[in-house]
Amino acid sequence: MTARQKHPAHRSGRARNLTPRGSLARRAAFAAAAASLGLALAHGCASEQPAVGRPNILLIVSEDNGPELGSYGDFFARTPILDTLARDGVRFQNAYVPQAGCSQSRAAFLTGLHPHQNGQIGLATWRFGLYRDDTPNLVRSLKAAGYRTGIIGKLHINPAEAFPFDFAEIPNSNFQRKEMAAYSEAANTFIGQSDEPFFLSVNYPDAHRPFLRQVDGIPEDPQSPDDVEPLPYMGLDSPTLRRDSADYHNSMTRLDSLIGDLLATLQNSGKSRQTIVVYLGDHGADLLRGKRTCYEGGVRVPLIVRWPGRQEAGQVREELVSTIDLVPTLLEAASAEPIPGLAGRSLAPLVAGESPGWRDLLFTEYHLHSNHNYFPQRAVRNSRYKLIWNLLPNERNPGYDFTVEKFIGEEEMAEALRQASEEVRRAYELMASPPEFELYDLEQDPFEFRNLAAEPGHEESLRELRGKLLQWRQETADPFLDPLNVTRLKDEIEATRKNGQYERPDGWNYREYLAPAVPPWGG
Repeated sequence: MTARQKHPAHRSGRARNLTPRGSLARRAAFAAAAASLGLALAHGCASEQPAVGRPNILLIVSEDNGPELGSYGDFFARTPILDTLARDGVRFQNAYVPQAGCSQSRAAFLTGLHPHQNGQIGLATWRFGLYRDDTPNLVRSLKAAGYRTGIIGKLHINPAEAFPFDFAEIPNSNFQRKEMAAYSEAANTFIGQSDEPFFLSVNYPDAHRPFLRQVDGIPEDPQSPDDVEPLPYMGLDSPTLRRDSADYHNSMTRLDSLIGDLLATLQNSGKSRQTIVVYLGDHGADLLRGKRTCYEGGVRVPLIVRWPGRQEAGQVREELVSTIDLVPTLLEAASAEPIPGLAGRSLAPLVAGESPGWRDLLFTEYHLHSNHNYFPQRAVRNSRYKLIWNLLPNERNPGYDFTVEKFIGEEEMAEALRQASEEVRRAYELMASPPEFELYDLEQDPFEFRNLAAEPGHEESLRELRGKLLQWRQETADPFLDPLNVTRLKDEIEATRKNGQYERPDGWNYREYLAPAVPPWGG
């Protein structure tokens, strides 16, 4: 009997831990607040009135998770709070980050630029950062428009001074999940400071590794490896992968509960009807073929928007959207001055239920995470096909070995591959040493196991997407169009290897040869 057969309650909503954290009284208060807000959104007849003037903005960011939520169809997800948010708001089914890395993704959704445009191509903890300290960003623009700005949780972008928040609490990553109640408590303090419009970014550590089974009794009834199956885009099964998948889902349940506390705090403040709520993951899970790749498991994320007074609630939008669309969206909502040269566009028409002409191509990229996994890539997808352009073709991908050695081990990986299908084994062989091009039919092969780039009958799709990708790289002044820059950065990274180990440098020279002469915003 499979895990799916053993746990029908996951689908019916009868799983035992579908409640926010805290006392029974607190849960009852949250349930009442959530019910009230749901009626308000559905009927517009609650005591709070729809937003007048400039709305508040609550941006909720989770770590290292793709769309593994019940509302996105994940069978093992226990995420009732986020599922309710999706029901009461707008769910974007095909939402992507520009790069599947923490600093890179966060810099992109706060600047509205791709990593190769803003310079945050690797982790801030490894000293990577923006090309320019004066890069326009959401925080500066909202402050200029009269908003109070706050951040709870990590920023993880260099330099931090480029994002001058008025209020900051819990600035570290907090991967050990200490004092998790402090997030909603800090939010309560900030929200209640003034009646001026606010922008608050709340950044939770779940579902980053370590995948903790339970913290402060959350979830109340953790799932075990026997309860789940490994995430399907890995294509493999093993004891470690089942354990990680179970505790990854436990982390998502805990995240859901904590977001429930935060939304209850907002509701109890009396400001929920004046507040846009945006929830997203910063990139996919830290599992095989997820984080640190251009595969769907790395770059596709959940994105939910609840916009009182503007939205058509309960929508599921199928358009290709990116988190770089958030800056133009939120600046429009705030009636703030737009930033020229941004890569994205406002989601406001989609939220409102309109059907504007929309992009038919979505672009992502990869450079590195830490110095251990430099393997630059560019990628594009349309409604059906996806092309990955590997800029160091036929070389060993260090990211493959990094992930296998760190999170599963060579012996267990070899056994899992032995039991897998031939198609999956070939996919992992390709990932370890990729060719120049990978072409996938996402309609027939959503987990990207069969590379069609060299197969007869797909020449036209390959040629068309390659041309579109090249055009985008030219239009966005991709510095890696010059192969010399690919090897320059590789050499600079390798120079940090001492006695077989990479060391964090004091600084980098890549800004000198990668930064555009004229930045996208024209400054």
